[in-house]
Amino acid sequence: MTRQEIFERLINLIQKQRSYLSVAITEQTHLKNDLAVDSIELVEFIINVEDEFHIAIPDEDVEDMVFMGDVLDYLVQRLT
Repeated sequence: MTRQEIFERLINLIQKQRSYLSVAITEQTHLKNDLAVDSIELVEFIINVEDEFHIAIPDEDVEDMVFMGDVLDYLVQRLT
């Protein structure tokens, strides 16, 4: 799976969870500020990511995920 394919799947997950957003999602998109994701929604998003990619993401790794690019980098490292 390529970096772009992983990113497209991440975008789809966000769009399902935040369907009312009209923000263009890039690697520089801030999860909390740009997507208005609170801590509970972030947990839901991470659970969805874990389910989508069949991996477990430790809590300490989630703390480092501030931007969509952080999530993408983590997944690329784990999946490729």
